[in-house]
Amino acid sequence: MNNKKILVTGGTGLVGSHLLYELVSKGSFVRALIRDKASIEKVRKVFSYYSNNENNLIDTIEWIKGDILDIVSLEEAFENISIVYHCAAVVSFNNKNKSALLKTNIEGTENIVNLCIEKQIEKLCYVSSVAAIGSTDNGDLVSEKEMWIPADNHSLYSISKFKSEMEVWRGVQEGLNAVIVNPSIILGPGFWETGSGEIFKKASKGMLFYTLGKTGFVDVRDVTSAMIQLTESNISGERFILNSENHSYKDLFTEITEAYGVKSPRFNAGKKLMNLAYYIDSLLSAVGIKKQEITKSIVKSSLNSTNYTNNKIKETLGFEFITIKESIRFAVEKFNQEIKAS
Repeated sequence: MNNKKILVTGGTGLVGSHLLYELVSKGSFVRALIRDKASIEKVRKVFSYYSNNENNLIDTIEWIKGDILDIVSLEEAFENISIVYHCAAVVSFNNKNKSALLKTNIEGTENIVNLCIEKQIEKLCYVSSVAAIGSTDNGDLVSEKEMWIPADNHSLYSISKFKSEMEVWRGVQEGLNAVIVNPSIILGPGFWETGSGEIFKKASKGMLFYTLGKTGFVDVRDVTSAMIQLTESNISGERFILNSENHSYKDLFTEITEAYGVKSPRFNAGKKLMNLAYYIDSLLSAVGIKKQEITKSIVKSSLNSTNYTNNKIKETLGFEFITIKESIRFAVEKFNQEIKAS
């Protein structure tokens, strides 16, 4: 696929930046859609985790300013493109971001799908989420077959990813060659202020509390590897859960803090304490003292237990996942290197 021109949206995010490295290190021609060129520095940092030649690798990427909500810029970005990796999305569990969340994730994906069909793109790989997959009532492992039920009390993020994925399925019905990946919580170095990166940053100082919830986790390197393998295969019109292991938050927080050599969490933050933290955080946010960090969706997910299977991707590709212990070691190592360098 080295001779085929590739477009990556969301290239300055966690998945997108690690994907860009994988693609350019293989010698692929890559064009990346970017809203703010200052964000390239985040990508440069990610490249430095893997190579001492990050500057030259960054220079091989064709950066094009645009937005998935801007059809004109997308038209330009799609020029002479064969393969599209659609990683761009707003990730938020705060209802204050409702408009941007729904518009970017759903309408943006609709625009990408429409242009893929119009430009007769050879293949689209869409980064969805396990949030777009249904659940089981009896605690069984959740698979790709579980149907997302609109009547359930889903987070806005879950709704946005489900509806975004529906746009891709609509495209498939119209003849689009596409594959979908549904990662669980993605662990990887970089972007320490958001997502799982924020967990690594906070855990570096030690943690007091844990919750009894449980969910799936996957290394960002596995996500990008699976995306490339699926896109280069003849597989089409299917989705794949990407999940290395199912872990309780207690075990995850303990493993991260132990990797740092700091205090591990000892106290269970049960439902009452989590709800109290939510109300205090909401109050401080409402009066402008701080940005809201704890939302109802976060409280709910931190207490819920959901286990995901990875059988389909393993059986289809013979895929082997990086252990979560190794994911944590790698991320902690890169975090410590950055702290020492700063």
